[in-house]
Amino acid sequence: MATYRESSIEGYLRDAASNKPAPGGGSVSALAGALACAMGEMAANFTVGKKKFAEVEGDVRASLERLERARERLTALVDEDAQAYGEVTRAQALPKNTEEEKESRKDSLRTALKEAMLVPLNVMRQCVLVCEESESLASRANPYLITDVGVCAIMAEAACRAARLNVEINLLYMKEPELESDVRKEVGELCAAAEARRERVEEIVFGSFGP
Repeated sequence: MATYRESSIEGYLRDAASNKPAPGGGSVSALAGALACAMGEMAANFTVGKKKFAEVEGDVRASLERLERARERLTALVDEDAQAYGEVTRAQALPKNTEEEKESRKDSLRTALKEAMLVPLNVMRQCVLVCEESESLASRANPYLITDVGVCAIMAEAACRAARLNVEINLLYMKEPELESDVRKEVGELCAAAEARRERVEEIVFGSFGP
């Protein structure tokens, strides 16, 4: 089966803009996170191997490797979100004429909603890692790429916040209070962490512009 990671940007955007149920907000959030990674990686790639940055080579290379892994994961989540939403749609379409069918449909929908919630939650987790790496790069990477590090942080935080919306709506439909409480606590912490890192990176970026 063809995946969005194998398609053109134009094809993905066309589907996202259409009346198709997917790709939607969760998938788009994952893509934004992957783009954030790419900006951080670019800044790192303009730093590693340069003599003038030899002292920070190890740290920057480590950030580069972590961002590469995050980009790969977020790119996979672009498709995973679309697939998860498809499972929700299929579960909603199941028959509910008998009590047995109603119970089976309810179980299938609960399972599908949980997976649909976990995908954007994983997007959030990855985006916080990206924000952490952007902060590390802000003070170490080639200063000519400082604005790209800023873009990395801003987009990663935005992707984190956007993905939260998809976590929240699926929790609403799941109606599992204990799970809802745990997840809401985590998403609050993730958004706060992403915001703090982004703010710090912006301070460094704008500080580099001079008075």
